Amino acid sequence: MGGRKEQDLSFLLRRLKERSGRSYEDLAAASFVSRSTLHRYCSGKSVPADIGVVMRFARECGAGAKELQEVLRAWAVATAGGEKAPAEETGTPVEAGTPVEAGTPEDEGIVHRSSGAGEPSRWVRVLSIVAVLAVLAGSSPATPGKGVRAAQWISGPSWVRAPEPVSRKMFGVTMNSNTGTMPAFEVGAVRLWDSGTRWASIEPRRGEYDWITLDRLVTGAQRAGLPVLFVFGGTPSWAAPQAPPAPYGDQSRAGAPDDLGDWERLVRALVARYRGRIEAYELWVMGNDERFFTGGVPLLVEMTRRAARIIRRADPRATIVCPGMGRLWDPAARQALERFAELGGYRYCDAAGIKLHQRRASDPPETMLEVLHLVDRTFHRLGIHPPLWNTGTSYDIPLQGSLDEQRAVDYAVRFYLLGLYATNLHLERMYFYNWGGSAIPVVLQAEGGAPTRAALAVEQLQRWLAHARLRSCGQGLPVGLPANVWQCELIVAGPDGEHAAVLRWTHQGTASVAVPGAGSVWRLDGSSSPVRPGDAVQISERPVLITY
Repeated sequence: MGGRKEQDLSFLLRRLKERSGRSYEDLAAASFVSRSTLHRYCSGKSVPADIGVVMRFARECGAGAKELQEVLRAWAVATAGGEKAPAEETGTPVEAGTPVEAGTPEDEGIVHRSSGAGEPSRWVRVLSIVAVLAVLAGSSPATPGKGVRAAQWISGPSWVRAPEPVSRKMFGVTMNSNTGTMPAFEVGAVRLWDSGTRWASIEPRRGEYDWITLDRLVTGAQRAGLPVLFVFGGTPSWAAPQAPPAPYGDQSRAGAPDDLGDWERLVRALVARYRGRIEAYELWVMGNDERFFTGGVPLLVEMTRRAARIIRRADPRATIVCPGMGRLWDPAARQALERFAELGGYRYCDAAGIKLHQRRASDPPETMLEVLHLVDRTFHRLGIHPPLWNTGTSYDIPLQGSLDEQRAVDYAVRFYLLGLYATNLHLERMYFYNWGGSAIPVVLQAEGGAPTRAALAVEQLQRWLAHARLRSCGQGLPVGLPANVWQCELIVAGPDGEHAAVLRWTHQGTASVAVPGAGSVWRLDGSSSPVRPGDAVQISERPVLITY
């Protein structure tokens, strides 16, 4: 990097790190990056591709407003000035002076080229943040580049709308059980996968169907009043004998059937049997992952077209969910989603299936917003905006280790809160993976056992929302809160009429926030305490409901 040493970004980051006394591992977790990535930033081997990383790191190190301005200016010079900045994810260097698109606060490590008119450069975003910090510090913002003006500062939530009820169906779980037993805590919908209902199990031989397990599961869901999402996948070996095996022990294949007539017959038989009993159909479990489907995108679009036609004729009320698209942190996987859209695949469906998950299970759930924004930008570019159903996670989730009790509670609740926060991005359903199993980072309930504290906290969240209407969501400085605080505003109906309420939480650490009026603070363990106007409430990674 150019410039005097005291203006060098890596020098400033190292100085902050050393002064904080905190480890690389601790600061990396708080900044939403890996330890090795943070070490590269502090040693000058690479430059953060997103300003959000710089801000989070500096704040975690206790930087004041003037230090934040200094660090942000150094970052602006490093990313838009006279030196190449290595891109963390794409491997493509950013040439000197190349404008870079603004991203979300979670866009760490991903560099986007500017698409031209209408796209704000990262320079402009830097200047707007520097301007805000200067106002907070009581000084006038300096201009880090000639002829560049600060973007308009806009305060307010991420989105606001006329209050709408929160659908119970937002709170879904994927069943990891074939017994027909349903969750012993409140959920709103179930998805059938890893439940003995793959195609290979339903049709072990051509034209011979075994409906016993699926009957049991659908009947159990009906008794519990839960809508069912059936997932297609796992081609029988007789239908694709040369295809590679799927990652299961039932001899199922990852390829499409050699004869698409076999596919059509399965869909026709299944929908005829469960018409009116199965609410929705996901047309393949993971269409852009070769461990689950090797047929290629054009064939996947054709299978989608044929299945949708059959389902609409047999059960017009059923919801058709396009094949799930996973591994969305990977650019190649997103390209497959984009190709599916370009070939018209989404016009056959009522919703798009996507797999939302953190890079690592230990990352805050809010980091999933990065993937959502990337998907939304892809759809916007193509002029389509299908409703989104989050229908799963990553295949390697059992390998990621268990979270501790406290973090399991916090992350389980915030998984669903992320769904509420992202309703402006057309997200309608969140299916937690999974119910019934225990070899995953966050367990809600192992079959045969009692609901965990995490499950009971999710149930409490649903109680809070049962008589509420969602009005807006926002985060940090634009809504007058500390940078690590998130909130969703509600209108809640009670015995004395409707009143305002707000859900608040942090993605990391704590913050003290004053309440504007008299009311109560409700916690996930069911306890509450009164608050007076101006009282400070400690906000943490465990969400609270504040009613006024």
